[in-house]
Amino acid sequence: MFFLDTDRKLKFKRVVPQCQAAIAKAVEAFRKIDILFCCTSEAVVGTVEELAADRRTRALVREQFEHNFFGPMNMIKGVIPEMRSKANGHIIVLTGITCHLGTPGLSMYCAAGWALEGFCDSIAYEIAPFNIKLSIVQASIEIGILTNKVISVPPMKEYSKESGNSAPLFRGILDGLMNRLPAIREQYPHSPGFEMTSPISEAERQSGPFLLSRDEVVSLYPPLSHSHTAKLVAETVHAVTAIGGHENPPARHIVGYEGVASVKEKLKTVSEELEEFIDTSLAADIDSKISQSHGRKRNSVDIDVTEARTTL
Repeated sequence: MFFLDTDRKLKFKRVVPQCQAAIAKAVEAFRKIDILFCCTSEAVVGTVEELAADRRTRALVREQFEHNFFGPMNMIKGVIPEMRSKANGHIIVLTGITCHLGTPGLSMYCAAGWALEGFCDSIAYEIAPFNIKLSIVQASIEIGILTNKVISVPPMKEYSKESGNSAPLFRGILDGLMNRLPAIREQYPHSPGFEMTSPISEAERQSGPFLLSRDEVVSLYPPLSHSHTAKLVAETVHAVTAIGGHENPPARHIVGYEGVASVKEKLKTVSEELEEFIDTSLAADIDSKISQSHGRKRNSVDIDVTEARTTL
């Protein structure tokens, strides 16, 4: 199995030759590449307004796409000719449940993930005739965030709870989780009687240890213990090894009960909304047989337009 971990510091124009060199080196050592596993990721935390605050935060948006989208895309483009020549191969792309569920405070992270999945869904049809399989593995949000680099931009007070903003921003959720990590508690000890919650006031936010809510760009790797990390990734590792090289692998595999339940709920909501506005959708399709099956009556405008189209 060949792993991908593109160095984020490289400029985009240098990533392409680096990918090609890595693939050539792997082929030289192992004669072929059976499986390409794309698992690189990092998360930029912040609302769309916070990410537009200055040049530095705007640069993070591009870096998010270069790392989470262009990096895997270049590796996939680079490996396809090799797999095509052997008429065999399996590309596995590790994304996250955020590619199904929009998450407030992770807009750019979600956008890069959705872009990658759209790319993969499209090329899966292109490479299928060459016996190259492509699978997307959607892991839990904890896998994508807690096992990779996290970059947080300064928060705006307009998005704080004390300003009346009730959006469940991911910054507060992640801050509350980080506060509970032993390594964070050791480095930033709390005062006696401190209650671990998300920051709710300016004074509390600045006093810490809410590292991701400070008025500066913060970049860190969540300090998880080895045992915690192993337990966290166990389900995903099992999923990847179960489908890797499978004769008929799934196009998309969701890891874990919570992920499956969340996606089912999202699909249910989309289906219900589709049915609620289906008459509006079908109103644009004048000659639709589906429209007629839904009991939609043709009015005089329909008849006039249909007759005009027939005349033309």
